[in-house]
Amino acid sequence: MFFFASLAIRAVGTAAGEMIEEVRRQFREDPGIMEGTSDPDYAQCVDIATRGALRAMVAPALLPIVVPVAFGLIYRFVLPAELVHHTPEAVGGLIMVGTIVGILMANFLNNGGGAWDNAKKFIESGRHGGKNSPAHAAAVVGDTVGDPFKDTAGPSIHVLVKLLATICLVTAVLYVPI
Repeated sequence: MFFFASLAIRAVGTAAGEMIEEVRRQFREDPGIMEGTSDPDYAQCVDIATRGALRAMVAPALLPIVVPVAFGLIYRFVLPAELVHHTPEAVGGLIMVGTIVGILMANFLNNGGGAWDNAKKFIESGRHGGKNSPAHAAAVVGDTVGDPFKDTAGPSIHVLVKLLATICLVTAVLYVPI
C-alpha cells in the first residue's frame, strides 16, 4: 500500500512539474495572456495532465494485478508440498491484510490531506498571523503535500483494495491444489 501511494504521489508531482513548465512557456511566448488580450492554450494543459496521469499510473496499476497472482502461484508451486493445501488461506490472508492496511492508509491520507487543507484555510481566516505570516507559509507547504494525499493517493488506495480482492477471487482457481 505504501509503495502504491508513493507512486501515485510521485505521479502527481511529475505531472505538476510538466504543467508548470507549459504554463511558463505559454506566458513567455504570448505576453497577451497576462494582459488579458489572448487566451491560454487550455487544451495543451489538459493534454499534459491526461498523458501524465496515464503514463505515470501504469506501474501502480499493475501492482494489484501482479502481486496477488505471483503471491498465490509462488505459494502454490514453490513452497514445500505440506504447505500447498494452505494456499487458499494464504491468499485469503492477503486479501484481509491488504484490505485492513488499505483502509487505514486511505483514511490517513484522506483525513491528513484534508486537515492540512483546512489548516491553511484556518490561518488564512486571520488566525496565527493570517496571510503572509510564517504560519501561513508553513500551512501552504503542508497543503502542497496534503492535496495529493487527499485528491490522489487516498482515493486510489480505495480502488486498489477493491481490485486486490477482485483479482484474488477471480484467480482463486489457480491456487486450489488438485
